Amino acid sequence: MVFSSLIFLYAFFSLSLVGYALCRTQKAQNVVLLIFSLVFYAWGEPKYLLLLLFMAFASWVCALGAERGATRGKRLFWVVLAAVIDIGLIGYFKYAGLICSIFGTVPELIKSIALPIGISFYTFQLLTYVIDVYRGDAPAQKSYWNVLLYAALFHQCIAGPIVRYKTIDHELFSGEPRQPQWHLGVSRFCGGLAKKVLLANPCGALADSMILADSVASDAGQLAANLDVLGNLSVLGGWLGILAYGLHIYLDFSAYSDMAIGMGKMLGLNYLENFNYPYISRTVTEFWRRWHMSLGTFFRDYVYIPLGGSRCSKPRMVLNTFVVWALTGLWHGASWNFLLWGLWFFLFLMLERFLLKRWLERVPVLSNLYLLIVVMVGWVIFRFTNLELGLTLVKSLFGLNGNALTDFTSEIQFQSHMFLLAAAVLAGTPLAKHLRRSLEDFAHAHGVLGRVWDVAFYSVLPVILLLLSTACLVGDSYNPFIYFQF
Repeated sequence: MVFSSLIFLYAFFSLSLVGYALCRTQKAQNVVLLIFSLVFYAWGEPKYLLLLLFMAFASWVCALGAERGATRGKRLFWVVLAAVIDIGLIGYFKYAGLICSIFGTVPELIKSIALPIGISFYTFQLLTYVIDVYRGDAPAQKSYWNVLLYAALFHQCIAGPIVRYKTIDHELFSGEPRQPQWHLGVSRFCGGLAKKVLLANPCGALADSMILADSVASDAGQLAANLDVLGNLSVLGGWLGILAYGLHIYLDFSAYSDMAIGMGKMLGLNYLENFNYPYISRTVTEFWRRWHMSLGTFFRDYVYIPLGGSRCSKPRMVLNTFVVWALTGLWHGASWNFLLWGLWFFLFLMLERFLLKRWLERVPVLSNLYLLIVVMVGWVIFRFTNLELGLTLVKSLFGLNGNALTDFTSEIQFQSHMFLLAAAVLAGTPLAKHLRRSLEDFAHAHGVLGRVWDVAFYSVLPVILLLLSTACLVGDSYNPFIYFQF
């Protein structure tokens, strides 16, 4: 079940809100949240609900041990045990095939392992919970069911943002009445839904039509034909396809985060922001401060800094950064292209740190162009698990396959989609946000206009966006969430 499905919008989520509203105490509200969260997770693959239940149980026990241990060594033992269990399980379900491929043929048993939805997200959340208890940053939760609720919250269990226990503990379990922000939650949710349905989905369909759909690209039997398609793609067609894909993956994932944050606000839960307009960045360093921020801060606080961070020798700092970006790549998928994708960004982070930083600061326009080229080439690596396909497309982007600069098909596709692309690009900048704030400030400075604005923006506009999104969803079979596979 995805947030942008009709059954979620008009059945599941609506029923969860009704059940939540009927509860008078926070404990009863949490019971409703837990029930709906478990149903939501079991909807797609009921058998893996047992995995989530077990990992939450293991983390609950280990956190209690990490808090109650008489010595530092005993407390550390429970952290190590939690890491062994959680990383061992994600290693089995997600990386067993990749590990076996290093040593030879992958057994059929390993090939048949299905990836549990959302395991990368809730594994990290449970690990941060145990580590934060060990560090004294959060109290151990006495109730197993509360730990399970934290891990399974359907707003963010499947595709983030990665929510740390210490940032949401008080709101979830303090026993104090929550303060729902309905106007902010509804407008944020409907805005995210529209971003997903009206912009991300069409961009994804355009990318598939230009640079091969995932189902086509992953078909080994079509490798020769796929290489021919990508090798003969015009330069304009290649850039049009990868730009559409880059917009799709940003709009898709940020829309999911918007909807998760919006649902949280409706219930009085405040999840941290996960994106901050990354495509306006001027360096790769800045880009990764703005993209998937919950993942970036996880690796910073729980991997990079414990390894020594930058407060060490330059060779050690480079090694620490290498480890972080290798893990970042592998977190996204058990395939060599994801590892290469992570190391691609590691390379440019190091180039910026030691060579490019001063130059990039002096030429802001060119530095943004540099960033976009680096990121878009990175998306080629990210998209194609077959490295030969990815390399062929990269060569086509720069005319190195003897391919034409443009062709009739690419020109028609560009002309047909230029308004979509313009809207998608605008959605990737803070211009609309700044305009809204300016209009809101102006309206509120003129008495009755402020009330008119609030009604229009927080009541009328969300309804319009919901209706438009619903109209597009009826009969539309193209409605994936990219990050569900991670």
